[in-house]
Amino acid sequence: MKSEPLSYLSSENIGPWEIYLEQVDRVTPYLGKLAVLVDHLKRPKRCLIVDVPIHLDDGSVAYFEGYRVHHNTARGPAKGGVRYHPDVTLSEVMALAAWMTIKNAAVNLPYGGGKGGIRVDPRKLSPAEIERLTRRYTSEIGIIIGPDKDIPAPDMGTGPREMAWMMDTYSMNVGRTASGVVTGKPIAVGGSLGRQDATGRGVFVTAAAAAEKIGLPVEGSRVVVQGFGNVGNAAARIFHDAKAKVVALSDVTGAVRNDAGIDPYEVLKWVAVHGGVRGYPGAEAISSAELFEVPCEFLVPAALEKQITEHNAWKIQAKIIAEGANGPTTPAADDILNERGILVVPDVVANAGGVTVSYFEWVQDFNSYFWTEAEINQKLERIMRHAFEAVWQVAQDKKVSLRTAAYIVAATRVLEARALRGLYP
Repeated sequence: MKSEPLSYLSSENIGPWEIYLEQVDRVTPYLGKLAVLVDHLKRPKRCLIVDVPIHLDDGSVAYFEGYRVHHNTARGPAKGGVRYHPDVTLSEVMALAAWMTIKNAAVNLPYGGGKGGIRVDPRKLSPAEIERLTRRYTSEIGIIIGPDKDIPAPDMGTGPREMAWMMDTYSMNVGRTASGVVTGKPIAVGGSLGRQDATGRGVFVTAAAAAEKIGLPVEGSRVVVQGFGNVGNAAARIFHDAKAKVVALSDVTGAVRNDAGIDPYEVLKWVAVHGGVRGYPGAEAISSAELFEVPCEFLVPAALEKQITEHNAWKIQAKIIAEGANGPTTPAADDILNERGILVVPDVVANAGGVTVSYFEWVQDFNSYFWTEAEINQKLERIMRHAFEAVWQVAQDKKVSLRTAAYIVAATRVLEARALRGLYP
């Protein structure tokens, strides 16, 4: 019997979840006997929608919509970030949770996929209001999170500060310090060295591994980064340190270009003072659309979903796209890029460095024994390169894109676990 479609999403506008479903449909023919179980990937295990009321600084009460989704936990507890953004929707959080399932399985971490978010613009709240928002949200989702159930982490709009508040709130509610309930925490409360740059470092490692396969040197190459946030600026800095040349950058305030090269460390100083890359004196202003047309060897989309579409995929002048964001490329754009011979290192592999070091943090918290940053980076590079090699080999053997290969690897692991566990009762 075929499963019915989900009733709680609009059939007219499914949103990012639709991208994920199409990606699953594309991989299904390669799953062999496991294909009969594929609906396990098309239905989230649980979706929690919560009301998050808080007192604002002026004494009034504001209400925010929060979510926490467990997509699949066949291979371990749910794991995924918490996003604060005004455009957060249930569809987006479901898709992000599903991509975490695929990502954790592709890298072979013992986790399932989870994700959370609050529909809010954190720039419009004071630090005290964000703290109250975070603590109330943590209390509301506390029924489904825990060190062995679901381990949140930072995402867009959140960081170590929010993770410390989440850990403290959960700990107060259970009556003991539970440092392993979240990852991405400050070092002083059980965080891991290397976590801040881990996602961007993973983007660089997998991009460099892809470059080796096609004989493209990193040194002297041109790099374009869309989204100069935590992931984008880390990737830009690490490419820069490897003697690549960053020629264009963007964030929510605008985009800049300098074909002679942009020093990302100087841009970081500018952003710290001015709040964004717009106006940076070391480069000329360009539009966000023009950014995708800048000639380069490496393009790193590190912003939101659906940034590379059938409308701009024809204009991209890169040899390798390393996806720092989740779901930045639509399936239609994937087809165009593949047709044009542009190699795409998919998000579920390229940006898995963050969850990999989150896994290291979780393990260190359980053991109360912490590694050096050099050890963290060494372990991260080994896992990321091993994951990339496995995906590359499947892509070569089956003559498919790296994205389809990553889904073959991941979906096989998830559905094998599901088959072995069976259904209860």
